[in-house]
Amino acid sequence: MRRSNSEHISEILQRFLREEGLETPLNQHRLINSWSEVMGQGIMKYTGDIFIKNQTLYVQIRSSVLKQDLMMSRQALVKRLNEHINAQVITDIIFY
Repeated sequence: MRRSNSEHISEILQRFLREEGLETPLNQHRLINSWSEVMGQGIMKYTGDIFIKNQTLYVQIRSSVLKQDLMMSRQALVKRLNEHINAQVITDIIFY
């Protein structure tokens, strides 16, 4: 028998994470980990440090040619990464 005030566990977890201030760090962690899935192993070979600060993803790229190519498609990458984790985590990417 189902109660009328029942909630789905995902809604309860989402609310808990938000109330405890853990939602943003968790989404940032998920986004950083999804870089390899979204970009593929070819780009991962040239990727160094990745971190997020003030809604900006900083990615170290060890190839100047690849860095230039990625800079041309920054906004599309922002959209793809945010969509991949279903959250608005970053607004820009800086390749260094």
